[in-house]
Amino acid sequence: MKSLLTIVVSLTAAALSEGSIVLPREDSINTDAAIPLVSLQKRALPNAPNGYTPEPGDCPSDRPAIRSATGLSPNETLWLEARRNQTLPAMVSLLTRMNITGFDAEKYFTQHISNDSNLPNIALAVSGGGYRACLNGAGAFQAFDSREENSTAPGHLGGLVQSATYFAGLSGGGWLVGSIFTNNFTTISGLLNNGNSSSVWQFGNSIFEGPAEAGLQIFDSAEYYSTIYDDVSAKSDHGFNASITDFWGRALSFQLVNASDGGPQYTFSSIALEDNFASGNTPMPILVADGRAPGETLISTNTTIYEFNPFEFGTFDPTTYGFAPLEYLGSNFSDGVLPDHDQCVRGFDNVGFVMGTSSSLFNQFLLQINSTSISSAFKNVLTSILTGLGNDNDDIAEYHPNPFYDYHNDTSTNARVNTLTLVDGGEDLQNIPLHPLIQPYRHVDVIFAVDSSADTTFNWPNGTSLVATYERSLNQSGIANGTVFPSIPDQNTFVNLGLNTHPTFFGCNSGNVTGPSPLIVYIPNSPYVFYSNVSTFDPSYNNSERNAIVENGYYVATMANGTTDAQWGMCVGCAMLSRSLERTATTVPD
Repeated sequence: MKSLLTIVVSLTAAALSEGSIVLPREDSINTDAAIPLVSLQKRALPNAPNGYTPEPGDCPSDRPAIRSATGLSPNETLWLEARRNQTLPAMVSLLTRMNITGFDAEKYFTQHISNDSNLPNIALAVSGGGYRACLNGAGAFQAFDSREENSTAPGHLGGLVQSATYFAGLSGGGWLVGSIFTNNFTTISGLLNNGNSSSVWQFGNSIFEGPAEAGLQIFDSAEYYSTIYDDVSAKSDHGFNASITDFWGRALSFQLVNASDGGPQYTFSSIALEDNFASGNTPMPILVADGRAPGETLISTNTTIYEFNPFEFGTFDPTTYGFAPLEYLGSNFSDGVLPDHDQCVRGFDNVGFVMGTSSSLFNQFLLQINSTSISSAFKNVLTSILTGLGNDNDDIAEYHPNPFYDYHNDTSTNARVNTLTLVDGGEDLQNIPLHPLIQPYRHVDVIFAVDSSADTTFNWPNGTSLVATYERSLNQSGIANGTVFPSIPDQNTFVNLGLNTHPTFFGCNSGNVTGPSPLIVYIPNSPYVFYSNVSTFDPSYNNSERNAIVENGYYVATMANGTTDAQWGMCVGCAMLSRSLERTATTVPD
């Protein structure tokens, strides 16, 4: 991996680096002291009834069912009332710090508090791209989080997390989202925690080797693989299809979840049960995966996009157009209902399995096994298991039984198959998880989109994800289903204009789009204090490399704490306010 750190970047990136390489900020990230230990307590609940194995049991009196995607769920609607009350004071504080000329944040919010739908609705999105995306996105999240040391100093953007309603990720970005929420909505400093050998994010050992002998996870490679194999085998023995994602998700959990054995009993739906989330003190986490039609191997831009949130799993796309209660995935739904004689299954939505579903790029990772230090015997065993699964065309995540079986048969290609197959959320080229955030029912005003994609030869983004989302939105008679997105230039123009080297706003003038559309604040990965263009498939990072990518991501998000552009903070504030000012017919400040 060292060679990647000295790689010669493109002329465009080099030009950027000449103008933006800066000395580390005076008050750099203090990962030893920035967060109390209590914040690393487990946040998601270990509420699966039988560890990693889904388990049938009694149903609640109000039996679960599939709902049509004709709006937000009652649970999300109720939660939004609590979350909006929490975001408003955070926005006032952040906007006041930004010192926008001619704008009094407290006065503006007081004037419009009686109808809070007039006030800004903010979302964050972090792209896929393996550990690069996880760590670069972590730097941005750290910059946006007012709990972090010095994040509210001049030139910094702490408070954006506290102002946001939604936080979406896919693939490597999904690891970031999942790890934060599974671990007590901790700070990034808490996950790094350099002064403690039991910190969660120990990426020095490859995922193929297992965790180092420190902290909660004390294993050698034999125990590591045995534990994973036993968990997946138990699931299969209980009648639930096991796919390569089960192995992958369990392995991810050892690196991302602060619990013994990688937390096999922790579920994604349990986030909804935690007081911190239920009271609206955090944004809503959303992970994204793509559907794969029967017999399909290449994923088109018109594929069905599914989302996981703490309440539901499903899609607003006009194909499946429905949502299942996440807690009861694995139950035998048919035509939208659970037969009277059937039990309710719980524990299917293991946090690792959900994160693994969103990041199922396995064939490339399989190529890394022979470069690891694990014994040849275990290399042979693992390769045999995974290759066998791949040869059976199971290199996907299997959701069996299909929760949308016999549901919307006229429009869904998956309605008549017993198993719903899902793949990495970026395989349709929409590597930034914008799809859940541009749904009209969510009324998002602005999306801060952190792009860590490896679109170019040298692993920098070039706008491909934005282009794919824009092109998909043009199909208004089909898959777009009412979603609207700002116009995006093609990739060549994008690069020629240098839009992949610095933050750019898309959709500032809402009059130029055909319907309600959020403003996109595009924040591409760029070299500030470290060449963070590491390969998507690098499997290990020592703490110095890990911290350097996070640090660089902080600089990307803040434009070097405002030293590259002193007006950046004010621009962020204007982006937050733009759609709100339009709704309230308020003159835009100078």
